[in-house]
Amino acid sequence: MDSSDTRYAGAQTTLGTVGPARRSAGAAESIAANIAWWDADADDYIAEHGDFLGDVNFLWCPEGLRERDIELLGDVKGKDIVEVGCGSAPCARWLASQGARVAALDLSAGMLRHAKRANDVTGITPMLIRANAERLPFAAESFDIACSAFGAVPFVADVRPVFQEVARVLRPRGQWVFAVTHPIRWIFPDDPGPDGLRVINSYFDRTPYVEVDENGRATYVEHHRTLGDYVRALTGSGFVIEDIVEPEWPEEQTREWGQWSPLRGELFPGTAIFCCRRAT
Repeated sequence: MDSSDTRYAGAQTTLGTVGPARRSAGAAESIAANIAWWDADADDYIAEHGDFLGDVNFLWCPEGLRERDIELLGDVKGKDIVEVGCGSAPCARWLASQGARVAALDLSAGMLRHAKRANDVTGITPMLIRANAERLPFAAESFDIACSAFGAVPFVADVRPVFQEVARVLRPRGQWVFAVTHPIRWIFPDDPGPDGLRVINSYFDRTPYVEVDENGRATYVEHHRTLGDYVRALTGSGFVIEDIVEPEWPEEQTREWGQWSPLRGELFPGTAIFCCRRAT
């Protein structure tokens, strides 16, 4: 994600962002930057995307894939579910509306403020928790399912602690299903138009995308992994990968979302959804 886009000018101004810097970013810096970013951007993000996301709606990706249609999680009634990186928690409320017992966590107090508002408005009240995905505040084998729709996973410096924590809190054969920006998108500019069709980066360059303020402090960090990186991290954390869903762009979908667009979606995938299960 290139947050230098004018859509994110409010958060940039608040945080004093001056532009990108090509450098590494460790765990502590990534955490601090993304707390600051999502707290600063929460209001603008909900203003722009809230209608599309809805208050009680499990949307997997900008391509418009919804859990009610694809059923990647199966029958959730009576299941214990944790949503990792819930944002304003529309997915968690949808799961609760289907009879699941849901805990939803996020690192951003700003996003959780919107989640609490939507809980109050809808009367659907999954548990909301401010927590780090690298240190889940739950006992071992507490959940049947863990899920995440673009939450937490792209923003941590090392994804393995997240996967290990998810494996720890899942019961044997529990599901872990999460959506991220498709790794192939990393080679292109973050642009929904024709300029976004040019290859400018190496797929194998794992240098994160970092924006900084005038003192060089990170104000936004997002990390890139190849498909192979994800596979190795998952299998090394005790998961079996059952499917990788790469949604095609639907003909009826004309809405752009950041770098997602009909133009790009017709040519290459924008989202990868990993469908996994704890091995034992």
